[in-house]
Amino acid sequence: MSPLEIIAVILGLANIVLIVRRSLWNYPFGIAMVSLYGVIFVEAKLYSDALLQIFFLILNVYGWINWRNAQTDDGVPVRWLGLRGFLIWAGAGLTASLAWGLLMHKQTDAAAPYWDASVAMFSVLAQLLLARRYIDNWLWWVIVDCLAIPLYWTKGLHLTAGLYVVFLLLSLTGLAEWTRTQRKAALA
Repeated sequence: MSPLEIIAVILGLANIVLIVRRSLWNYPFGIAMVSLYGVIFVEAKLYSDALLQIFFLILNVYGWINWRNAQTDDGVPVRWLGLRGFLIWAGAGLTASLAWGLLMHKQTDAAAPYWDASVAMFSVLAQLLLARRYIDNWLWWVIVDCLAIPLYWTKGLHLTAGLYVVFLLLSLTGLAEWTRTQRKAALA
C-alpha cells in the first residue's frame, strides 16, 4: 500500500459519491484519480488498466462538458438506454474485451491479460454511458467492480480492491438514485 494508492482511493471515493449525487464537481476528482492510477497500474503491470486511465482522462473532460451543457435547476437529467441498446453495448464490450485480452496476452507480460482487459473494456463502456448520462452505466459498473475486486486483491492492491468494494456499494446506490430521479422526471 503506497501513499499514492491511498490518495487515489480518497479521490476515487469523493468522485463516486459526487457522481451518485449527479454533481458536476465529480469530474475534477475523477481527473486527479485517473492520473494517479495510471502510475499505480503501470507499476503493477496491469497495462490494460494503465492505458484505460488515459482514456478515462479524456472521457472525464468529455463528461464534464456534456454534463455542464445538460445541467438544469434539478441537476443533470438521466435516462435509460433501452434493451436493444443494452445488448449492442454488451456485445461490443465482450468483443473488445476478448480482442484486447488477446493483444495483451501476445504483446506484453501482462499479469492477467483477459481478466484485466475485461475490467478495462467494460469500464470504457460504463464510463461512456456515464458521460452520456445513461442510468445503465451503473449496471456495468457493478459488473466491473465484481471483476476488479478479486483481480486487484490477487495483485496485492488490497486498498484498491477495498475501494472497489465501496465502489460496488456506491454503484448500487447510484443505480437506485438515478432510477428514482428518472421516475420523478417522468412524472413531472
